[in-house]
Amino acid sequence: MRGPLLLAWRYVTFNRLKTTILVACITLTLFLPMTVHVLVRHYNAELVARAEATPLIVGAKGNRYDLCLGTLYFSGQSVDDIKMRDVAGIRDGGLAAPIPIHARYTAKGFAVVGTTLDYFEFRDLSVDEGTLPMMLGDAVVGAEVARGLGLREGSSLLSDQKNLYDIGQSYPLKMHVVGVLAPGGTPDDRAVFVDVKTAWLIEGIAHGHQDMTKEVSPDLVLDRRDDNVVASAAVFEYMEVTPGNISSFHFHGDPLDFPLTSVIAVPNDRKSETLLKGRYTLSKDRQLLEPPRVIAELMGIVFKVEMFFRANFFVVVLSTVLFLGLVVLLSLKIREREMRTMFRIGASKGTVFWLQAAELGIVLTIGLVVAGIVAGMIVLFAQNFMRLL
Repeated sequence: MRGPLLLAWRYVTFNRLKTTILVACITLTLFLPMTVHVLVRHYNAELVARAEATPLIVGAKGNRYDLCLGTLYFSGQSVDDIKMRDVAGIRDGGLAAPIPIHARYTAKGFAVVGTTLDYFEFRDLSVDEGTLPMMLGDAVVGAEVARGLGLREGSSLLSDQKNLYDIGQSYPLKMHVVGVLAPGGTPDDRAVFVDVKTAWLIEGIAHGHQDMTKEVSPDLVLDRRDDNVVASAAVFEYMEVTPGNISSFHFHGDPLDFPLTSVIAVPNDRKSETLLKGRYTLSKDRQLLEPPRVIAELMGIVFKVEMFFRANFFVVVLSTVLFLGLVVLLSLKIREREMRTMFRIGASKGTVFWLQAAELGIVLTIGLVVAGIVAGMIVLFAQNFMRLL
């Protein structure tokens, strides 16, 4: 470092307060648009990749965005139920392989996703520890769920009760963790997977009771006559499925009428996909979505909002440039005696110009670096925060 650059560096380090104010102005001007740009591009790439890996989604007619995001990210959006009958209809049609999704409940804030073993093959998910769910009450957890809750094979996890004040609803289910999925950097890392029948158990469609013909507390029996036992409302509905009580659990109603939130349909080929789309075009209460199109529409809205930020950014940059110009002009006015001294010792006008340019360049460079660091920290925090959501 020599010449005007050395003098400029000595000047900005000597006038720390002035330099700090200028760097702060530049940082505040640059870091927000940098952050918005990086975040939008990151989430666009993530959303598009997840959407392109999912051929078709079948669900109840309504908000397409809620249905698509609920299926891809298990976001728990309020969508109407469809029936297991829809899965049978797709399978019997022979045009696509259906994968049922029931994603309406949570456990410790993480989505509980009821599905079949086909889902794990479809998403190419494998277990790092243990096995996939094999029986009623089993659960396999994503890598981030396991890390966040300290779970491993053999642990247990209680589902969240949806309404604490509705005593008519089913009790929370104590699920047995039989495996932990290998990390994949996808929303599957932040979900708890169970068999779809276990999801129905959480919903209260299935339940088990104590065997009242055996010896139980007298407080639970209202009347006992031969083999007929009348139980009180205090009979405990099982919150845990064990080998000893699994036979007491039973479902109420026709399984084809049991609820799902959506179905992932994997068509056999392009022709089958076209025929399946045509079938659901005429449906009055079902819709078939192409996730890439829905995500493209959603991100189109986001990009329009980003354009507003860009327009606002140009206005802020203009005001910052005017402010810096004012500071430079005032600085030159204050430093007239300093400049005259430099002329007298032989410095040319070009040297004085490059001195001012070097000072401004140093301040701009520091501001840009600080803005980049702050933006990077915010982006990293925002990514982690969104994963928690």
